[in-house]
Amino acid sequence: MSTIETREYQMFPVLAPAEIALARRFASGPERRFEPGETVYAIGDREAPTWLVVRGQIEVLRRDGLNLDGSGREVHLTTHGPGQFTGEINQLAGRPSIAGGRAGPEGCTALPIDAAHLRALMIGSAELGEKVMRALILRRVGLIEEGGAGTILIGVPGSPDVVRLQEFLRRSGYPFLVLDVSADAEGKAMVERLGVAPAEYPLVVCPTGPLLRRPRNEELAACLGLTSHIDPETVHDVAIVGAGPAGLAAAVYAASEGLSVVVLDARSMGGQAGASARIENYLGFPTGISGQALAGRAFNQALKFGAKIAIPVAVEKLERRDGHLQLALAGARKVQARTVVIASGAKYRRPAIAGLERYEGSGVFYWVSPIEARLCAGEEVALVGGGNSAGQAVVFLAPQVRRLHLIVRRELAETMSRYLVDRIAELPNVEVHVAAEVVMLEGDETGLLSGVEIRHNADGSLHHRALRHLFLFIGADPNSDWLPGEVETDGKGFVLTGQGDRGAQPLETGMPGVFAIGDVRAGSTKRVAAAVGEGAAVVAQIHATFSQELAEKTEKAS
Repeated sequence: MSTIETREYQMFPVLAPAEIALARRFASGPERRFEPGETVYAIGDREAPTWLVVRGQIEVLRRDGLNLDGSGREVHLTTHGPGQFTGEINQLAGRPSIAGGRAGPEGCTALPIDAAHLRALMIGSAELGEKVMRALILRRVGLIEEGGAGTILIGVPGSPDVVRLQEFLRRSGYPFLVLDVSADAEGKAMVERLGVAPAEYPLVVCPTGPLLRRPRNEELAACLGLTSHIDPETVHDVAIVGAGPAGLAAAVYAASEGLSVVVLDARSMGGQAGASARIENYLGFPTGISGQALAGRAFNQALKFGAKIAIPVAVEKLERRDGHLQLALAGARKVQARTVVIASGAKYRRPAIAGLERYEGSGVFYWVSPIEARLCAGEEVALVGGGNSAGQAVVFLAPQVRRLHLIVRRELAETMSRYLVDRIAELPNVEVHVAAEVVMLEGDETGLLSGVEIRHNADGSLHHRALRHLFLFIGADPNSDWLPGEVETDGKGFVLTGQGDRGAQPLETGMPGVFAIGDVRAGSTKRVAAAVGEGAAVVAQIHATFSQELAEKTEKAS
């Protein structure tokens, strides 16, 4: 059963009179009357407020694919009556709406609550805020389950660019629909009408109507309004580089304590942890939680407290200018801040295999999500890596494939948590190759991976496996090459903190006011819980830095 069927009462609650009276205190404007059939808010409207229905009804519509002429097709989603409110999680961030609303047959009167006032409501009234927050999140989940409410991808399912865009939208928690250009009538008609060449696949239809041809992730994010506008002249209290567990934790704690926060990430929320199919040893989740779900909750928490989050935005340089720290962003943009938190994590390590880059996205992957699992369902696959991330991927992937070759250099018990070792031992279709490595890749005439060669180092024997999917989980290198020389690193590129004799905070780098947390920091424990802990701890140290600055200014003034 869908989320709408099982949790409709939570998705579309009816506020009691006392709750309506409380919500009125957070309205961003007076009541407004809409005539029958009048548009209250349209799909793609930016800064569309949440509307609290006072009288009448608002009919909510979502996109449901394309008509054969290429125009958007809309279907009825629900109807809000008195005491109910419109919107989903985009309303909390002031992003473009992915659903639309129009007044019912008798019109309606509704009260607007914009993004800033909605966040104030959630903080000012815990019980009502919880009810509203849960509804907004569940509505997004429902839109994702239903499909077609957001972006429409038209191309060849399983092709590298379609998979790339699918993965970006999935990691961003954004609904999408994939139409097969050769099998779906709507997609085929659109491509033929526009004369799109196969080299331009996939065609992307944004909710607001623009068409993109084989877009980069940054282009798609801009079209969807996922990248928040950041005023280059505003000096934020904290700028956080990286939206993984450490960065999101720092954002939540800093924003909840009243600091102005901006978060930047070049890829998507969640970092490497966001790609984990299931994390079972994170405190408080005895049945486990996916990395995406954990990151999504943290992301929504940060939005709730007013943090600005811009993804994907690449940070290219850090320097001190005019008394403030400045981050130079791709596209000649900039962000200014009093303090900077480096939470840029690590990048996937690539083994020394000739021609590896040729097959990345065409059979070679560095994560396992439901998208990749569907691509290789019922097939023979290989996975390289002996850490916990690799173990979690094996446990998730093995039940869905015919056979899985796990290739490791050491015995699993030496590098992997006991619960994962035991679970893998019980999987009948997993073959573990110890003291082995992949030494060669081969492809077919289309450029897709078609086989691998595995060398067993004990005797030097080579074993060929015909397979189309290889997953690499062999560790990561720090994302620190964008940092200035003042931010010292160790021999492997991990950022050093708490160094020197100038009284630096434990998480502070050699550059005053610049901190490092999570996987990018030298000596950190490479666990999600440890990253979250450092995200909380760094905020206390930022406060201490601000207090010290104030004391120094006071002393100088006196």
